[in-house]
Amino acid sequence: MTTSMPDDVEASITTTETDLEVVSAQLEKWLVRILAATDVRVHNLSRPAHSGMSSVSVLFDLDWTEKGAPHAAQLVARLAPEASAFPVFPTYDLQYQFDVLTAVRERSDVPVPRVRWVETSPEALGTPFLVMDRVSGAVPVDNPPYVFGGWLLESNSEDQASIQSNSIDILARIHGIDAQLPFLSGMSGLRRHFEGERAYYEWTRRDDGLRIPLLEAAFGWLEAHWPEEPSADVLCWGDSRVGNIMFQGTTPTAVLDWESAAAAPREVDLGWFIFFHRQFQDLAEQFSMPGLPQMFRREDVVAEYEKATGATVRDLDFYLVYAALRHGIVMSQIARRRIHFGEIEAPENPDEYVLHHRMLADLIDGTYEWDKK
Repeated sequence: MTTSMPDDVEASITTTETDLEVVSAQLEKWLVRILAATDVRVHNLSRPAHSGMSSVSVLFDLDWTEKGAPHAAQLVARLAPEASAFPVFPTYDLQYQFDVLTAVRERSDVPVPRVRWVETSPEALGTPFLVMDRVSGAVPVDNPPYVFGGWLLESNSEDQASIQSNSIDILARIHGIDAQLPFLSGMSGLRRHFEGERAYYEWTRRDDGLRIPLLEAAFGWLEAHWPEEPSADVLCWGDSRVGNIMFQGTTPTAVLDWESAAAAPREVDLGWFIFFHRQFQDLAEQFSMPGLPQMFRREDVVAEYEKATGATVRDLDFYLVYAALRHGIVMSQIARRRIHFGEIEAPENPDEYVLHHRMLADLIDGTYEWDKK
C-alpha cells in the first residue's frame, strides 16, 4: 500500500463566513443570558489553522459591560461534533473536560486554559460546547506532522532539548496531582481503562461489522503480557504528546486536550507520549525526510521522567503496544470516516485501516527496532 497522510479530521462546523456569522449571533444571545450584562458583543470569529479531531474550535473576541465597567476577553469555544459529521469518538463529554481543566488549574501549576463556561444542552449552538480563555503560543502540529516541517523542526538543538525536557516535566507535574478527584470516581485502574478501549473498538464496528485482525491480535498480545503488578494509579492526561502543548519559545504556556483524562498507571501516558512521536518519525523516514530522530527517544524520555519523579517506569513494552493499539482504533475510525465521505477507497486488507499497521505488527512480534540510528 502506498503510504499517504490522512486529511484533517476535525468534523462538524463548516468554515464559511455565513456559518461564522450565525455562530456569532447565537453565541452573543447565549452570553447575554450567561453574563447578565449589557452591550455584549461577539466579534472577530475565526477558525484556528490547526486543531484536533476531538472537537470543533472557534476563536472569538468578547466585549461587554458589567456594573458600568467595560470588559473584554479573547476566548475559544470548543463544540462537540454533530452526529452527521461521522464523529471519531463515541462520546464528547464537555462537562467532564470542564471539570478536569478546572481541577488541574486549581490543584497544580500545570498551565491549562481557564475554562469559563460549559453548555451541555444543544439548544444554543446546535451542539454542546465549552468556552475557555485563549492562550498565545505555538503548537507542534499534527497535519502535516511537525517532523515534516515547521518551527520545532527548524529550532536549534538546544531549544529542542529544552522543549523535550519541559514536555517531560509537564507529564511529571500532571502525575503529581491528586488522582482522587470526584469526576474520576469509578474510572480507575488499568483493567477498566483497557476494557474502555475494547468497548471503543466494538463501537467503531457498529455499522460495518468489520474486524481488523491486527487490532484484535494486539488485544490478545496485551492480555497475554498483562503486567503482574501495574503501577499505582495517577491522574493521566490521556492525550499526552508534544502536539498538545502550546509553547512561547521553549516554555509551555498551555496543556491542551484533556477529554481522555483518567486515573490509570503513569505508563499509560508515557507509552502514548513515546509512541506518538516515534510513529511520526517513522512516517517521516518513509518519505525520506530526516524528521527529529534525536527527540523523545524511548530511553531519554524514561531517564528524564524517572529523574523528575523519582518513580520507576515499569512494563514499558506493554504500554507501547497498548498505545499503538489505542491509536490504531482511532486511525481505523478515521479511515472509515474518510471512506464515508468519499475521500478514499476501502482498503482490501483490513489491517490497512491502521496507518501505522507495520509498526504495530512489529511491536507485537518483538522485531520493532527502537535503537535504529
